[in-house]
Amino acid sequence: MAGYVSDAVIRRLPGYYRHLRELEAAGVTSISSQELGKRMQLTPSQIRQDINCFGGFGRQGYGYNVSELKGHIGEILGLDRLHRMIILGAGSIGTAVAHYPTFSREGFKTIAMFDVATDKIGTRMNDIPVLPMEELEKFLSENHVDIAVLALPAAYAQETMNRLYEGGVRAVWNFAPTDLNHPEDMIAVNVHLSDSLQILSYRIAHRGE
Repeated sequence: MAGYVSDAVIRRLPGYYRHLRELEAAGVTSISSQELGKRMQLTPSQIRQDINCFGGFGRQGYGYNVSELKGHIGEILGLDRLHRMIILGAGSIGTAVAHYPTFSREGFKTIAMFDVATDKIGTRMNDIPVLPMEELEKFLSENHVDIAVLALPAAYAQETMNRLYEGGVRAVWNFAPTDLNHPEDMIAVNVHLSDSLQILSYRIAHRGE
């Protein structure tokens, strides 16, 4: 793999993987950069440049083998190994993440959820146990966790992230509506749902300008 890959290329990788998975499921065995670019609304040269960041996977005149390229991109994304996840917050967002079927198929296995609501503690969501939040440290001491999903109110998110870091978790997927402070050796990806909706609103308002 190349030493430096731009964030723009990294952001496009899941799209490549998704389209190649759909092509594979449809029985397509090979595809050209022009055909793939048309599906993804990218130029053929952009497709080739992106893929060449990680090595040459195509053959001139033959295009790309769909299954092989999907496998390579899956490895680049780390989808060839299991990621053990926990979800902090068993509300609407946490529940949606727990029930999303693609995650488990791609190696993201949720092993526990945590909440403070007594009516949720002790239940199971999609066969995932919901544990009391006060047991988080004990759980982390006894279980390896690769990714923590923060689906909490903003007021509790920073404190919970600090607890996760102390417990050895180094990757967080944050749905709380706030940006969090974290050490340099911790990876945090923020998902602000309202930001995406506001961008859509802007594009509607300025359509045709």
